[in-house]
Formats: sequence, C-alpha cells, structure tokens
Amino acid sequence: MRTIPPAVSFWINAVGYQIVWFAAIIGAGRGLWWPGLIAAAIFILQHIAIGNRHASGRAIDLRLLAVAIVIGTLLDGTVARSGLADYAGDAVTLPSGGAPLWILAMWASFALTLRHSMFILIKRPPIAFVVGAVFGPLAYLGAGRAWSAVILNAPQWQPLAALSFGWGVALLVLALLVRHWSASLKMPIHADAHRAA
Repeated sequence: MRTIPPAVSFWINAVGYQIVWFAAIIGAGRGLWWPGLIAAAIFILQHIAIGNRHASGRAIDLRLLAVAIVIGTLLDGTVARSGLADYAGDAVTLPSGGAPLWILAMWASFALTLRHSMFILIKRPPIAFVVGAVFGPLAYLGAGRAWSAVILNAPQWQPLAALSFGWGVALLVLALLVRHWSASLKMPIHADAHRAA
C-alpha cells in the first residue's frame, strides 16, 4: 500500500489545521459556533483515516486529542468564567458559561498537529513551553482584533498573562506526554519517521 510522502503529509496536516482555525474564528466572530466544529470533524476524520497508518501512532494522537480537550476546557473555561475574556459565538459551552465548543474544536485539532506538522515542539519540551507562552496569547489577540471572536477584557495584560502561562504549561504537558507515550509504545516521536523505509 502506498503511503503519503512525508512532505505532503506535513502540509496536509498544517494547512488542515489552519482551515479549522479560520473556520472556528471567523464563524465565532459572526456568532456561529458550528463552523469550527464541522471543520474540526472533517480534519480529525481525515487525519485518522489517512494521516497516520500506524495503529500505535493513531492511539497516541487520540490520547492527545482527549487531553487537549480537557486542557482547553480548563484553560478557556477558567478564562471565560473569571471574566478575563469574552468569547463570541458561545451559545454552547462546556461547562455552562465556560469554554465554547468552537474553541474546544480548535484544541482537539491542534493536538493532531503535535506529532505531525508541529513535531519539532515535541523534540524539545522547553521550546514547547516558550512557543505556547508567546504564540498562544498572540493567537487570541489576532482572533479578537481581526474577527472579534475573543474580547480580552481590561486590563488586557491580565488575560494575556493567564493565557501565556496556560498555553506554555499546556504545550509542555502535551510534549512530555507524547515523549512518554512514544517511548512506552516504542514509537518514533515524529509520526512520519516510521515511513522513511
């Protein structure tokens, strides 16, 4: 059976996640929670079907997806309930008044990039922390300023600090989990490493 070349798989994964991000953010900015869920469902199903042919790799990815949803529920739910930020398109949240479903769809989809297009973060967990701490809050700023999907309440440094710390810890935890699960299953950290043969 022919496998997808690693370079093609990389771009399918990276572009697929960006499509989910834009669908979720633009939809939420227009008061719609469901475009992100539909895009995420397509991305996740595609990923499971063709993104990783090794059963152990799929198992790791599905574990990551579940953990990311829990982390997103805790982080974005806390930010929402504390009044640090207001999320648009949040008619449906988990728990009530917490993280909107569209942002949890993004968390689930992001988890499926970690062993694929974002695998470099897994190889160096301290870098994962820094990338999360810097680029996590920047994504919220962009989503808020360009599409009004998130409003970071004043003083703005408070939600940015919370998101920075939360995303840094989240990526560090996810990176360490991938390393642990990969070692226990004797799998390469990078999903395409086993395809090189």
